Amino acid sequence: MPTVIGVRFRTSPKVYYFGPGEHDGLEPGDYVIVDTTRGQEAGIVAFHAREVSADEIPGTLKNIVRPATAIDLTEMERYVQREEHALEVSREKVIESGLPMKVIRADYSFDGSHLTFYFAAEKRVDFRNLVKELAREFRTRIELRQVGVRDEVKLVGGHGMCGRQHCCASWLPEFRPISIRMAKQQNLPLSPMEISGVCGRLLCCLAYENDYYVEAKRNMPRVGQVISTPDGEGKVVGVNVVKETLTVQISGETTITVKASDLDSKPTEGGRDSRPRRKRR
Repeated sequence: MPTVIGVRFRTSPKVYYFGPGEHDGLEPGDYVIVDTTRGQEAGIVAFHAREVSADEIPGTLKNIVRPATAIDLTEMERYVQREEHALEVSREKVIESGLPMKVIRADYSFDGSHLTFYFAAEKRVDFRNLVKELAREFRTRIELRQVGVRDEVKLVGGHGMCGRQHCCASWLPEFRPISIRMAKQQNLPLSPMEISGVCGRLLCCLAYENDYYVEAKRNMPRVGQVISTPDGEGKVVGVNVVKETLTVQISGETTITVKASDLDSKPTEGGRDSRPRRKRR
């Protein structure tokens, strides 16, 4: 199995694999210079060298070029401080050009050899003239990248309704498919205001506990199912997956709460119950 070192870049919490080459003594937190599709970039070591399956490595594994020097880090910091100015200039150029786009972030390479602008737009934009103007202004290689609404939040950052920094901007390595079915599975209100993030898409955190809810519900009676309880037979009218309890209507308007573990028998695989399911009328 190949040996890799994890490297993370400033613009993303995702970890990329690189071969250690001749640099076996690298420690987490060390800065290194690596080859990327954009040329050489500075990244930070995320974890020690380890063996991984060849299936986890997409494409060809590139080796780390070298550890970053003090000069590299000084240059990198100098260009980072210029990014805010570059962002302001690019926005002014966009307004002058009348282009339907919003520039979100400017990102210099560690040595200033190229400058990337990330922008959002509702459709494709012909920005060729803008690239020429920016190249004349900054006298370096210019690249413009269009991103979606979720990537926009990831680049800009901020805080969610939970009060914490957005997961995509702080630690989430990549976006997972999210569906409205996950919200239904967790008995959440289906109001878009309550289950959508600032990006306008479904909350990424809907996926975090979804597997637990699926597994827990598989082993608990369903709403509407008739079950036997210590107080008699009744119909399930509510399921609390977190507490693993059931609300059961046993007669008329009388309801009781019972623990799923207190039932004589539990649903079998697929959520079916071994007791009589529903009374036929």
